[in-house]
Amino acid sequence: MALHLLWGVVTAATAFPCLPERARLYLKSRWSRQLLEQLGVRIVGEGAVPGHGLLVANHISWLDIFAINSLAPATFLSKDDVLHWPVIGWLAKRVGTLFLERGSRAAAQRAKEHLIAELGAGRLVGVFPEGTTGIGDHVMPFHAALFQSAIDAGVQVMPALIRYTDRQERPSLAAAYVGETSLWECVRSIVTASGLTVRVAFLSAVDTAGVDRRHLAHHSHQLIGHALARFIPSPPVPPAAHKATGTPGDPRAAPQ
Repeated sequence: MALHLLWGVVTAATAFPCLPERARLYLKSRWSRQLLEQLGVRIVGEGAVPGHGLLVANHISWLDIFAINSLAPATFLSKDDVLHWPVIGWLAKRVGTLFLERGSRAAAQRAKEHLIAELGAGRLVGVFPEGTTGIGDHVMPFHAALFQSAIDAGVQVMPALIRYTDRQERPSLAAAYVGETSLWECVRSIVTASGLTVRVAFLSAVDTAGVDRRHLAHHSHQLIGHALARFIPSPPVPPAAHKATGTPGDPRAAPQ
């Protein structure tokens, strides 16, 4: 994994900025898929992979971004806490992640303008409208603010459901980044989990014409929630030596 991160740093610092956009997207997808392999995580995609629009998904782990990028490379909006992560924060900035300074209205306005510009340029932009992480047993309420960027840019909203399962395809907590769990504790939980799979289901696109952001947030939440309900007959199974307790609070999640 260390060598893979080093390769990412070297590529991001040298070749990545000079490559055409299609090549950058390919590298982002390939690097993300290889990171999952290094961690022992299998990726399964379902549904039609979106090429552009506002991708909205439920949020469980810091690994969610790499799972999505491995299938549908996107530009993500994240809280600026990620900038302080060793190596990954620097990489995120170099590959075009949009960051938002919490508590700053001016920064929020700049982030909105950047989102609209990215969407208007025909790119896929990813956000986590729950605004925090959960253990994956339900979808928390969506904040509607960022849905406005899809309306302003005139693009569709692309809902996606993220799930983590064990070898028996039961819901797994191994990747959950919640409560007081540190990044390195979460990494250890992931690499020691046996047969961990992340599943990303791309759902039906939602048109933005003639609706407001609250309607978009509600409808997208319903689509993801209904998709999740088919797979949650019982509580997620906790992995060994990993305890997902406390109030979900993920400084890595995109603010909405």
